[in-house]
Amino acid sequence: MKNVHDLIRRPIITESTSEEIVNNIYFFEVDKQANKAEIKYAIEQIFKVKVVRVNTMNVKPKPKRQGRFSGYTTGWKKAIVKLAPGTKTLPYFEGGER
Repeated sequence: MKNVHDLIRRPIITESTSEEIVNNIYFFEVDKQANKAEIKYAIEQIFKVKVVRVNTMNVKPKPKRQGRFSGYTTGWKKAIVKLAPGTKTLPYFEGGER
């Protein structure tokens, strides 16, 4: 298994994902090769919280153009992590200091 900090690339913070924080649901970009068990272990080790459920999805590349040149964006993997009820919020998702 890889290092836990290599599995979790970055948190996904948008307006729609911020609304889910009330329900203890958090979104992350993760390594494409990571499975649900590895993602759960990594989140629990990094943030010291209890994970109830992990859902994953592969985000497909989109076609892009720059003038006459065309290509694709890179595909990536998204993890939707649900924490146990009564768990503290994660530091990246709090408004304010980090």
